[in-house]
Amino acid sequence: MSRQCRVLTIAGVLILAICLPTGLSIWLTHRQAEKQFAQNVDTYASRVLVRTKSIVSQAATALSEANNWQGNPCSPEHLQLMRQVAFSHSYIQEVVWLENSVAKCSSMQSISLPVTFPAPMRITQNGESGWYTTVNDLGLDHYMVALGLGNSVVMINPDSFIDVVPQSAAPIDLAIVGLKNDTIFSSSHHLDTAILKRLKQQSAPTLHINHSVYTIRYYHDLNLAIVSWSSVVPIDKFWYQQLMIWLPFSALLSLLSVLLLIRLLRRLRSPRFQLEDAMAAKEICVHYQPIVCLKTGKIVGAEALSRWKLADGSFLSPDIFIPLAEQTGLITTLTEYIVTNVFNDLGKWLHKHPNMHISINLAPEDLDSTALHELIRHNLQLWKVQPSQIALELTERQFAAPEISQPLIAAYRTEGHSIYLDDFGTGYSSLSYLKDLNIDVLKIDKSFIGTLKHQPVTPHIIEMAKTLQMEMVAEGVETDEQRQWLSEHGVQFGQGWLFSKARPKTEFILWAETNLKDASAT
Repeated sequence: MSRQCRVLTIAGVLILAICLPTGLSIWLTHRQAEKQFAQNVDTYASRVLVRTKSIVSQAATALSEANNWQGNPCSPEHLQLMRQVAFSHSYIQEVVWLENSVAKCSSMQSISLPVTFPAPMRITQNGESGWYTTVNDLGLDHYMVALGLGNSVVMINPDSFIDVVPQSAAPIDLAIVGLKNDTIFSSSHHLDTAILKRLKQQSAPTLHINHSVYTIRYYHDLNLAIVSWSSVVPIDKFWYQQLMIWLPFSALLSLLSVLLLIRLLRRLRSPRFQLEDAMAAKEICVHYQPIVCLKTGKIVGAEALSRWKLADGSFLSPDIFIPLAEQTGLITTLTEYIVTNVFNDLGKWLHKHPNMHISINLAPEDLDSTALHELIRHNLQLWKVQPSQIALELTERQFAAPEISQPLIAAYRTEGHSIYLDDFGTGYSSLSYLKDLNIDVLKIDKSFIGTLKHQPVTPHIIEMAKTLQMEMVAEGVETDEQRQWLSEHGVQFGQGWLFSKARPKTEFILWAETNLKDASAT
């Protein structure tokens, strides 16, 4: 490349480094404003959905209590019971006793004139009936939600379902809709039926129309939907506020990017070729950090960790060259390189110790590689190692698209490989999220281990794993106090400097053999 081309290339990169953070900050700010606004609307709908479930649950309890009556219907004692049921449940307005769909008495009074309830709008599999009707024993022209079971019916004010205060500064409207006939049971403002129809037809739960954001949440147990909506005008105000925060940051980021680029452009040639050269020259090696039983201190396996040794003897952090491999499309090539090194380093040792295992980190792109899958299978046969001795560590990113990742993960599990979820707690995991994942072992990130006494999240992580009957490995264990606390709370395994740093193959084998010998002697 000529000097002029180099100058033009550097100039172009520098201009990009200056302009990109500013433009990106503006785009991210506006996107974040829209996301936050939509989240507020959706959160409000979720809270109303919780209220709806609470009311339905309370109604079911009230019906059960009312149907426990064994004496004469509509006797003074029976009326007293119905009044007690209505009084003790805050969402129940009235309890009515029916015989052949005719109201005989209620918690408010004995009924002198017969009132006949129409046929239920919905009957559940449990035999519960539902009405949205103006029929009542008081003669009022007012719609009520009625739920019935057996001879008892409870009356509920529809406004109770949406009587929830939004947690957003922007006004939010809401409506509860019956899906069978699109009946709007309760609404804080008029809902256009055309918009409701579009919401039901599209697959996404959110709709932007007429300068408003609409969301719909379904409650199929009662055949209901909750629609919430609000104007997007507040987005602009929030956007301007965020922009005043992000613009100075983007300017600083541009300056730092320029300085960093100048330094990197002086020192680095093509990153892709340098990474390929490092693998060809075997400058990238694998170290192994033992995983031990927290109760006994006995080794059960190790995690394979890649290291890039530079010419000056120092090591380049994986936090640098792993993203580099992903960016240059070499990540699967690097993973295949690491897998081959693991078997060359420890194939004989694993065959000698069938109870030991090595866990290997996989990138999202690796799951889709049939070549990598065949490479692992080939080496298992070559070194006479069991599939259970090679565990695969995945991060939450691999589960982001379950329709793609789950079949690929299931294929490895079917062959006998254990699946580890690495760095748990640093993403968006939850109990409802974990229960659907095909994983065997949960690795608790070291950020939740360092200050266990002051870390309220760690016990919840442990309880989630116990609930789902998953084994756990704690990363970054550095003190005996941490080891004891984790063991007492049910964490089975750990790795960290308390036991051993990551070691080259020879040092690791010597350490492991000494550990096994000491464990046998005790």
